[in-house]
Amino acid sequence: MNIGPYLLPNRFFVAPMAGVTDRPFRQLCRRLGAGYAVSEMLTSRPDLWHTPQTARRANHDGEAGPIAVQIAGTEAAMMAQAAAYNIDCGAQIIDINMGCPAKKVCSKWAGSALMQNEPLALSIIEAVVAVCTPRGVPVTLKMRTGWCQSHKNAVALARAAEGAGVQMITVHGRTREQGYSGTAEYDTIAAVKAAIKVPVVANGDIDSPEQARHVLAVTRADAVMVGRAAQGRPWIFREMAHFLATGSHLAPPLVAEVKQLLIDHLYDHYALYGDFLGVRTARKHIGWYVKNLPGGDAFRARMNLMEDCGQQAAAVADFFDVLNARMDRLPVNVPPGVLKKNEKHMETTR
Repeated sequence: MNIGPYLLPNRFFVAPMAGVTDRPFRQLCRRLGAGYAVSEMLTSRPDLWHTPQTARRANHDGEAGPIAVQIAGTEAAMMAQAAAYNIDCGAQIIDINMGCPAKKVCSKWAGSALMQNEPLALSIIEAVVAVCTPRGVPVTLKMRTGWCQSHKNAVALARAAEGAGVQMITVHGRTREQGYSGTAEYDTIAAVKAAIKVPVVANGDIDSPEQARHVLAVTRADAVMVGRAAQGRPWIFREMAHFLATGSHLAPPLVAEVKQLLIDHLYDHYALYGDFLGVRTARKHIGWYVKNLPGGDAFRARMNLMEDCGQQAAAVADFFDVLNARMDRLPVNVPPGVLKKNEKHMETTR
């Protein structure tokens, strides 16, 4: 499928997740089979563009294209300005966030709160498209099925967005009211796909190759977007691609391969965040990898006390060396290394 002039290699995408899909994680997922990756959400507020956090989120050094950046905000002019700024920083695709359910975002009428105000949502879309189109930059949209069960307006908003020039729409199969509770529904995504001509991407509870195949079949979507299931399991994208191509499962990854993947990821992570933040922000990634592995809980508790990058990386290497002495591959029955929905430190999919 294409997004504007960009031909994507497959239809298995990694979702934008705040605190997760930074450049090192996006590059890792792309390396392991993701056909497309979107950045963490960037604010449209100009006064925050030059903070260290936003600078890291806008860092695309060495990243393979197309580089997609998600922006969030509530004012059309400011969102257009943010789109232009991120294009100047290297963005090749601009994604508009109308899907984030977080209270701190929705309380300011950004994210999925915009689905309550279709005229405002459309004015933002039109302003962003007006800035991006002359520069040859496609605009995409990520949204939910609606604000609540009694107000599902994804189809109407999708039609309006397509008419305004949006070139791809991703739909998370939950309302904002649901947050991440319950289960995603795909009927609304199927209705959006039937209503518009631009590519549609299905998102929500896609955590296995079988589920990816099921969602593609029932929604007729052009692609699926994976969020939490890729945390600690970035090879899920190649597993999905293989299963849909052959009907058979790949063997679990070799322990030695996972060790090297994680070590490479850690050093890329440290380089982006620096020593002090790097060792701390890497803890969640390591925790996702080792969750449900033999000895994983004890190791995670011990690793969370480490404050030195070299010590942390060495401990990870030792953990996987010990595991490799017991088994060549990860256990088949290990569920995806994602955090439970009710864990307070869960990072949310945007």
